[in-house]
Amino acid sequence: MTIIDSLERERGISREVLFEAIESALLSAAKRILGKDREDISVKISRETGEIEVSSGDKKVDSADFGRIAAQTAKQVIIQKLREAEKDVIYEEYHHKVGAIANGLVHRFEKGNIIVDLGKTEAVLPRSEQIQKEKYNQGDRIRAYILDVSKSSHGPQIILSRKSPDFVRKLFELEVPEIMDGIVEIKSIARESGERTKVAVYSKDEKVDPVGSCVGMRGTRVKDIVRELHGERIDIVRWNDDMETYLKNALSPAEIKKIKIDRENKKIEAIVKEDQLSIGIGKHGQNVRLASRLIGWEIDIRGEKETKEKAEAPLEKAKKEITILDIKGVGKKIEKVLREAGLDSIDKIASVDMSELVKLEGIGKKAAEKIIASAKELLG
Repeated sequence: MTIIDSLERERGISREVLFEAIESALLSAAKRILGKDREDISVKISRETGEIEVSSGDKKVDSADFGRIAAQTAKQVIIQKLREAEKDVIYEEYHHKVGAIANGLVHRFEKGNIIVDLGKTEAVLPRSEQIQKEKYNQGDRIRAYILDVSKSSHGPQIILSRKSPDFVRKLFELEVPEIMDGIVEIKSIARESGERTKVAVYSKDEKVDPVGSCVGMRGTRVKDIVRELHGERIDIVRWNDDMETYLKNALSPAEIKKIKIDRENKKIEAIVKEDQLSIGIGKHGQNVRLASRLIGWEIDIRGEKETKEKAEAPLEKAKKEITILDIKGVGKKIEKVLREAGLDSIDKIASVDMSELVKLEGIGKKAAEKIIASAKELLG
């Protein structure tokens, strides 16, 4: 009974599971002595006194009947059952910790993966969930987000991540009491691990500044998170249910001059001054890309010059495509006359004096009026 109590404390395995393991082991040992096909063998252990009773039918089996081989069989079964019970205990413990942060030590490296010692068990930080520029040595302390826990033949498999946006979310929850208390809420996170993260925050209490709460006094709170992420840049922006305001916050530090919103297709065109364009786009397009992920809409950021050229392009194209044959009252014959007179474009015809036009062969006053009016209409 003392051993049972000790195992329960040290390994976290319930008394009932331990009793069942010993009963199962003694049953296997008894069958080895009395015959594997015997169905009348039973083993019972008193939960109060620890007294063991093995019987075959109505006959009790004496402990002296158990030899060395039977004892060895019982030992192996007990070890196996204890290992299975330990695996179940660890699985249940960490299964409920999915979404939490684990602290451990770098134990070893396997094919680019980092095996982390969590104390009771080991976890894996796969290469795909590591931040590329971070380097670790054996024995280093490491914190990571528990991404998944699953059962396998070797025991519970715990997958960690330092790359997940939720890792940043949990770090903010640990550092900012207002988030833990539910006053400040993280609405959205967009992250390019190791480089930059944008976090949109909102306060349910008008008296509490969500951005200031996350930054902390003299930036202490956010500095601790940046230190944990080895210098990753973090932008904390104020969430707003007005998309135009939210976009301006998300694209910070760029100053937006004009916004065009296509709500049906969830697309936004943001127009900025030329000197703000590179700031809005960011290094390798990072700022606009993260802002787009943060708000969940497609963002097209343009400078004023490009926007103006884009607006004028269709008109210029239309002018080039329209010929003088599109003018009302102008056929092949009149076209030839106009071209011979040097009137070879719609612009020239629209601006010519009617008195000059009626002098040309085959063009009367009414025809001239019609041609000039049509040319002006085509020019818009």
